[in-house]
Formats: sequence, C-alpha cells, structure tokens
Amino acid sequence: MKIVFMGTPDFSAAVLERLHKSYPVSVAVTSPDKPIGRGYKTQPSPLKVKSESLNIPVLQFAKVSKEGIDDIKSLKPDIVVTAAFGQILSEEFLNIPKYGVLNVHASLLPKYRGSSPIQHAILNGEKETGITVMRTVKAVDAGDILLAKKLEIGKSETAGELFDRLAVLGGEAIVEAISLLESGKAEFIPQNESEATHCSMISKADGKIDFDKFTSASEIDRFVRAMTPWPSAYTSIGGKTLKVYKTQAIDGMEDMMYILAGYSNRLRLQFEPDMIKQNGTVVSADSEMGLVIAGNGYLLRLKEIQLEGSRRMTDVEFLNGHPIELGTVLGK
Repeated sequence: MKIVFMGTPDFSAAVLERLHKSYPVSVAVTSPDKPIGRGYKTQPSPLKVKSESLNIPVLQFAKVSKEGIDDIKSLKPDIVVTAAFGQILSEEFLNIPKYGVLNVHASLLPKYRGSSPIQHAILNGEKETGITVMRTVKAVDAGDILLAKKLEIGKSETAGELFDRLAVLGGEAIVEAISLLESGKAEFIPQNESEATHCSMISKADGKIDFDKFTSASEIDRFVRAMTPWPSAYTSIGGKTLKVYKTQAIDGMEDMMYILAGYSNRLRLQFEPDMIKQNGTVVSADSEMGLVIAGNGYLLRLKEIQLEGSRRMTDVEFLNGHPIELGTVLGK
C-alpha cells in the first residue's frame, strides 16, 4: 500500500514514526522551513526532521492543494494520512488517493473539532479524551469516523504531557485503521452534528491569566496545565512577566482551614474576606507555605514559576531571592 503522510508538529512526527514501522511511508509532505525564535533562524518542521531520520523523501508546500497537487497525483497513493497538517485540502486533492484521506485527530469527535483539542479538553475539566481517525472532508474535522481510542486525563497532567501520550495513541490508531482498510473490514460512521463542539487556535496572548474570570482555584489550575508548555500561563508582578508552570488548587472551606492552620496570625488577618479587595491578591509569601494568592473565595499556590529575566524555579526558591509584600495583587 502506497502511503503519503502529511503533517507539521511533533505530534505528527510521533504518529509518522509509529506508522512507518508497520506500513512504510512512501513520501512525507510538510510546510516549508520557517524562521523561528529570537534569531529568526530558518528551521525545518518536526515532521521533516523525523522523516529525514527515517529516510523518507520529503516534499514541502505552503499550499499543497495548489502547488503540490500534480506531484501527489504522480505518486498515485493508495491513501493519504494527515496529522496536525494545518492546511485545507481541496476536493480535487481529496479525490486523489484510492482509499481517500484519513486524518488523525486528538479528541473524541465530534467534540473539540479544530486546532487546539488537547488544551481545551484540559481547560473544560474533561475526565477523558482520545484519538479519532476519520475520513477527511471539506468541513473541518467533520468526516465519518473509522475508529476512536480513549484515554483518561491525569489529574495533574499538562497539555504537553497529554500531547505526548496522544501522539503515541495516534500512531497505534492509524496503524489499526489502515489494517481495517486493507482487510476490507473498515466501517465509517457519520458524526452526530448536534454533539459537535469547536476550538480555535491558541495564541501567545491566550496564556495571560485573568484572575477575575475564574471562580475556583481548580479552574486556574486547569488553565495553567492547558497552557503548559506553550504558550505558558503568565501574569505580572512589579512590571515584569511572571510565568506560572505548576499550581496547587485549594478549594472548599475544609481545605482552606487546613492550609490556614499553618499560617501566622498576620496571614489569617490578611485573609479576612473584607481584606481581599481584588482577585490575585498575595496572602502568603514565605519559605514555609510558599506563594499563595486568594480570590473569589479560593486559595491557589503558585508552586513553580519564572520571573522575566530569571530561571524557572519553585515558589520557595523564588521567594528566597524575591520577597513579596502581602497584599500585592498579581497582574496589576
């Protein structure tokens, strides 16, 4: 079976590697090399790097449906597989391969169609997510489903960690999907449009923590995990950006009283409801209890942080060199 694989980021690279072990890929297609980082040095996509390490020929197109359609037609592929490719495919392109185009998507469709399903599954407090292999159509992630595989989301799992696990699962899923096609046992099931949800692309600006919009520490904890490692959750203090990588949610009066029992009398007074004027107020900043903020009836410890111009460290390490006055409001 002649397979053309198309993708761009690390997710697609991991899926390609697993697929290639079972079904050798003839050609990999990805976007052109792009300038990345502060120095704007041109770098290849992770898929190109992985393909070259596997000795798979690589084609690069900004718009494969226009620039590369003749090249793909000349390959006469049996199937085209996409995984986080990021380009819209034309009807003409979709009709090229014998078995059509299959997409490996990191959610349990029809939920979380779009470009950020992993982050939004964490943001919304989902207990599980998974991989869906579907037939690609003109509408985004709306094609008939061939198979789906589930996994549980860990209580403290970040988007980056979940990304890695889903990439492995995605590789297993596409191998199984192609096996079903090859054996003639493939059955495609239409998606239930009434259950469809959509998620848009996440930008760097989306990582800013707006303490006023959250109603619990658990919500902020999910936000931080969803934005880690990119674009990273961040706030500010003293005019500098403060990135937040790990938090400890303290929700409910029982948890609050347990934590407060270890604080000094000064902190207990500081935490009186009428003393907390703004969400994101610092109510603890010492080496014993760490950096804790309050807001909307919750407490949240910022356990791992990074101040602009400094290294990533625990809150206790940070406070040893950067004392913070109680009552300071983050993000202001």
